[in-house]
Amino acid sequence: MKVDILNLDAKNVGSIELNDAVFGADVRDDLMHRYVAWQQNKARAGTHATKNLSQVRGTTAKPFAQKGGGRARQGTLRATQFRGGGISHGPVPHSHATDMPKKVRRLALRSALSAKQAAGQLIVLEEAKLSDPKTKALVDGFKKLGLTSALIVDGPQVDENFALAARNIAGIDVLPSVGANVYDILRRQVLVLTKDGVNALEARLK
Repeated sequence: MKVDILNLDAKNVGSIELNDAVFGADVRDDLMHRYVAWQQNKARAGTHATKNLSQVRGTTAKPFAQKGGGRARQGTLRATQFRGGGISHGPVPHSHATDMPKKVRRLALRSALSAKQAAGQLIVLEEAKLSDPKTKALVDGFKKLGLTSALIVDGPQVDENFALAARNIAGIDVLPSVGANVYDILRRQVLVLTKDGVNALEARLK
């Protein structure tokens, strides 16, 4: 499919042919959901923990005599039923990461790209470069393009001036092609790809 190429002034400067295998694939909501869950599970720290009876500091003496007091027998004040005692069956540090095959991940990413293209929320930009890291100039360009919530995916390297200018703009994310992922694509309204970004993604996914 053929798509127009725009510059930061929102002017048409040519066209590009998008690979149907990457941008015209079937939209699989189930795979995109699996990808987002996989990505978020992988990002969880898993450092939550509580102390059990053996880890709580305190006396090891028996609190009172076993018999004769009319109370239930107790062996330690560090037991779970006492205030300040250990936690029974509490959380322990562990990894929340789940498995997802590479082929399924690539299929989910193709599905996300195809969903943006099918919804008319894909823009191809000539280049994402600035001579100076000026946020104001970039804001003006985004206004012309009508961008308020967008993910911008460049080629293998992101222009430093462009990244510096964009990082202060709310609702705008900038990533290199290797960092493109389903979660960031779906969380922004518009997906903006540079020509280098299109070529890099097609080489990665077709």
